[in-house]
Amino acid sequence: MSILSIDAGTTGVTALVVDEAGRALGKGYREFPQAFPRPGWVEHDPGHWRSATLGACREACAAAAIEPGRLAAIGITNQRETTVLWDRTTLRPVHPAIVWQDRRTAPLCDVLREEGWEAAVHQRTGLVIDPYFSATKVAWLLENVPGAREDAEAGRLAFGTVDSYLLAWLTGGAVHATDRTNASRTMLFDISRLAWDDELLD
Repeated sequence: MSILSIDAGTTGVTALVVDEAGRALGKGYREFPQAFPRPGWVEHDPGHWRSATLGACREACAAAAIEPGRLAAIGITNQRETTVLWDRTTLRPVHPAIVWQDRRTAPLCDVLREEGWEAAVHQRTGLVIDPYFSATKVAWLLENVPGAREDAEAGRLAFGTVDSYLLAWLTGGAVHATDRTNASRTMLFDISRLAWDDELLD
């Protein structure tokens, strides 16, 4: 039994094929660029994630001398807080992904603190209000990408972190999911109830 592990990091993707004892059978790596369109802004083109993932996985499988169809499972780990919105039908992102280091939402975080949200956010999510996390990034996208809010409200857009986007792409859009560890870094997930928080989502 062989498992393919995909590590979608901040500057590249590493793929590793391991056997059931955890021994590495093959490794692949592809770097991708980052964009800095303004001071404090950091973006990725999710198309670069796709091509880097494909290249790294092909390299790892070739090094392990295994056909992809013989893999028992695929696991994904990722840079967590980086945020992307995409069209559910075409899987095309509506804007470059906003990377975890990006600070463009600092003013919105200040507003949330002034409105008294800090204690509730910390109590429910275990996090502080900060641009680092996904919540204010997705709010920025909905407010600043033309048509994004309307498309989201109509159910035409999906939101996710890198793992969610890669999973959607790898399944041809059939799966839109994440796990609790990634959800807990969005500032939208109640870590006591292990569920999305409707009030924070609003």
